[in-house]
Amino acid sequence: MPLSRRQFNNLVLTGLVVASAPEALKAEELKEGQDWRAIKPPQPSDVPGKIEVLEFFSYGCPHCSSLNPLAKAWAKKQPEDVAFRRVPVTFGRRAWANLARLYYSLEIMNSLERLDQEIFDAIHEQRLKLYAEPAMIDWLKGKDIDTDRFSEVFKSFDVETKLGRADYLAGRYVIDAVPTITVGGRYAVLARRAKTLPETLEIADRLVEKARLETPPA
Repeated sequence: MPLSRRQFNNLVLTGLVVASAPEALKAEELKEGQDWRAIKPPQPSDVPGKIEVLEFFSYGCPHCSSLNPLAKAWAKKQPEDVAFRRVPVTFGRRAWANLARLYYSLEIMNSLERLDQEIFDAIHEQRLKLYAEPAMIDWLKGKDIDTDRFSEVFKSFDVETKLGRADYLAGRYVIDAVPTITVGGRYAVLARRAKTLPETLEIADRLVEKARLETPPA
């Protein structure tokens, strides 16, 4: 079966993640202001005793779509002391706020993992405008989802609370672009010297090591 351009790119990039990281990046010390920035003040973890890695993203962001399968593969390889979590951002945009509601609604309905990448593909490959509830419901009708239940959850207090928390975190972490990966509540990956998404994740790996060394044992 022929591969779409996105499928081909994902296969190539996933292979690069597994391959050894660029020697130049490995050999050099990470540079503040180039590879990472400090989060001031440092933020507490929602998972005490673990190094929390957050990926701030939006379904409306094409770069987030490319990073998504790589970040998931990266997260699965992390040791027990690392907790990975995604945070949908809104930047005050109504359309992106609705996309964040879509994310949290499917999470509550235990359907997020199944449909997550499909949402990215629908928006960025199929050019579907899934920015309002009616369009989402039309799309979800073919995805084995109880759309009446989805509509209830989409407007629920639980989703509203999660959305407020996500906006709060984006403000505290001073997130002004996506995707942005943060590590241990102390560092945000800048990746200004990284040329590929796998190199960006290599910087995240090294920031995890840095956070581990600087965190006293429990």
